[in-house]
Amino acid sequence: MKQTILGAGGAIGTALASELTAYTDDIRLVSRQPRPVNATDELLAADLLDAAATDRAVAGSEVVYLVAGLPYQARCWEQQWPLLMQHVLQSCQRHGARLVFFDNVYMYAPAATPHLTEQSPIGPTSRKGQVRARVADALLEAAAAGKVQALIARSADFYGKGAANGVLNVLLIDPLLKGKTPSWLASADRLHSFTYVPDAARATALLGNAPDACGQVWHLPTSPERLTGRQYAALAAELLGQEPGGLRVVSPMLLRLLGLFMPTMRELVEMLYQYDHDYCFDSTKFTQRFTLTPTPYAEGLRLALGK
Repeated sequence: MKQTILGAGGAIGTALASELTAYTDDIRLVSRQPRPVNATDELLAADLLDAAATDRAVAGSEVVYLVAGLPYQARCWEQQWPLLMQHVLQSCQRHGARLVFFDNVYMYAPAATPHLTEQSPIGPTSRKGQVRARVADALLEAAAAGKVQALIARSADFYGKGAANGVLNVLLIDPLLKGKTPSWLASADRLHSFTYVPDAARATALLGNAPDACGQVWHLPTSPERLTGRQYAALAAELLGQEPGGLRVVSPMLLRLLGLFMPTMRELVEMLYQYDHDYCFDSTKFTQRFTLTPTPYAEGLRLALGK
């Protein structure tokens, strides 16, 4: 049973390739420059913005996992995500492949962030959130129309070894490992959920191999613990055997100023509502349906810090 990862190579794609060996030894990794994770992996170089290349990548697959990432730029997302999703849906329909889309939470209404569930209202205020709502709608509409078997596996911000672009890695884990002062966005006293990469990958593989999960949105298993940025920093310092030190809080005004010179910072401005409000991700639906307990933050941080 061939299972194909579109956008292999990132933190989630790499971890997912390892997890899929529990279900099959016929795994195809697709990216612009794919690299093997398992000894028997099939590698296929493809640009998913090319319809013909996408079709070749999907052909022969029973399950397809879309875990691709695009540059963190609203304009790029607006131009490329709808086209990419169109190509993948058309190819999965043509070849009868089941599709698992690894998604984020940008499409939810900002007022929903204190308790995000699969039923939370959709109402993005950011450009990137509007794009994610559009592509998620396209998938769910195709599934409802019977054109394709598909589901959405939705994750909070993820962290862990290899998550080079993960917010918790960038702001906290990497600076601490370098002996530098960690940072936080907007407010260090607001709650914020994070999904541990191995949990996300294991759960995504599980969903891909559960045909009755199709046609639905699933929040991937995430610790129900409620911690603030300040508490994450203190916990990480404790795990490193250090006294809690300073925590540099990047205010909205400073972020806007930095955005004048740093494109990534500029793109973060519209997402600040996730940091100046509580942001709590509820994965109860998943944990009640499947036997997978999310990793506690103390354990996930310990492993991410190499302790």
